[in-house]
Amino acid sequence: MISRQFAASVCGYMLLAQVAHAGRTCAEPQPPKTETVLRALELAQHAVNVLEASGAQVVVLARAGQDLRKYGLHYSHLGFAYQQPDGQGGHAWRILHKLNQCGSADAAIYRQGLGEFFMDDLWRFEAAWMMPTPDVQRKLQSVLLDDRRAVQMHVKPYSMVSYVWGLKYQQSNQWAIETVAMALDPEMAGAGASRGQAQTWLMNHDYQAGVLKLGVLVRLGARMTAANVAFDDHPNEKRFGDRIETVTADSVFAWLQRAGLTTHPLQTIH
Repeated sequence: MISRQFAASVCGYMLLAQVAHAGRTCAEPQPPKTETVLRALELAQHAVNVLEASGAQVVVLARAGQDLRKYGLHYSHLGFAYQQPDGQGGHAWRILHKLNQCGSADAAIYRQGLGEFFMDDLWRFEAAWMMPTPDVQRKLQSVLLDDRRAVQMHVKPYSMVSYVWGLKYQQSNQWAIETVAMALDPEMAGAGASRGQAQTWLMNHDYQAGVLKLGVLVRLGARMTAANVAFDDHPNEKRFGDRIETVTADSVFAWLQRAGLTTHPLQTIH
């Protein structure tokens, strides 16, 4: 039997299904297969059950949308799963994350149910999550429930390999970690908070980017065939040294532990 929290978590999938699937071509929409839908909803149900039992109000939640094993990575994309009041004295689990629109050079921020989050052609039906400390959760939830602050760090220009300390583009995991910085830095409480400030805070708190080893032929091929891939924001000495530094889900989880922003280990959901 589907729980009330789970029903709320998947509400709205059909409304957004044709609009925002990261990396999918809008001109050639492909309806999801029945098996894919069922497995995604099953994973979402498991996620709701686990999060309800955890006692958390906000967690960092990641999915395995692509096979990144050759880069030593497990998870491709993360967002914030959080409790949202349902107006009836209870709550529903929602996800706030950044999505690249149909493989284009732009992206936007979306509030979705957990069912939608896992409906994006996953390579592996597995989720990973980490629960921040109570203080970090409280500060994050304040931002996530505020429509203005939730998008304050967001910019539209997108590259899936955007430079970790660059401002020209912004990929999904980069928006998330810059939002963490904004939520935790008291000097960024005002409307004028900037991505530059967030990145400075992250540097000062020992965030270390994921490093992808991409040769020139790989970079050239990706740039010529995909609108959502660009390398021109990376410093020349690193780019031509085949060292692409970007924000990976795995590096975010490692940093949360290293920085003491969580006292819980990374956990998986199948």
